[in-house]
Amino acid sequence: MKRLMLLYVLFPVFLFSQTTGKVIKISDGDTITLLLKGNQQKKIRLAEVDCPESGQAFGKNAKQFTSAQVFGKTVSFVETNTDRYGRSIAKVYYDDGKYLSKELIKAGMGWWYFSYSKDASLGKIQENAQYRKVGLWQDVNAVAPWDYRKMKRELRNNKKIEAAKTGTKIKTKTVA
Repeated sequence: MKRLMLLYVLFPVFLFSQTTGKVIKISDGDTITLLLKGNQQKKIRLAEVDCPESGQAFGKNAKQFTSAQVFGKTVSFVETNTDRYGRSIAKVYYDDGKYLSKELIKAGMGWWYFSYSKDASLGKIQENAQYRKVGLWQDVNAVAPWDYRKMKRELRNNKKIEAAKTGTKIKTKTVA
């Protein structure tokens, strides 16, 4: 019984423990792959930030920024959740405590993902980046990635509906 109680007490520590890994791949501005001990790879979605998609303005810039900050470095991370794709969502720290999500927002390479963050200080950092017109904030028509993804989904759905009405086939990408 005592062991079971100890497990319940320590479970949060195990769940949110800090780990380290070497950054071996940058998928986009807010998704990286780490090499952990034992040559295990782990894909991580950065917590509290949403960077432009690769087809969006500043998408490549955000990826380059993330790469310049952490590629090849050993970083520490604290897992906070898992997304619907099974990726770990984590807070990533590098260079003696820099928080990668915060640095992306400060440089104007990503939006504070307020729907999934309780850290209002990141909102203030974003406001400052907007005011200074750094990074993506140079574009007066900057579109948040969540709005961009929604527009792309609606466009795909409209094409499917139109194709169904006219009886036309929709070209789909084939994976070889």
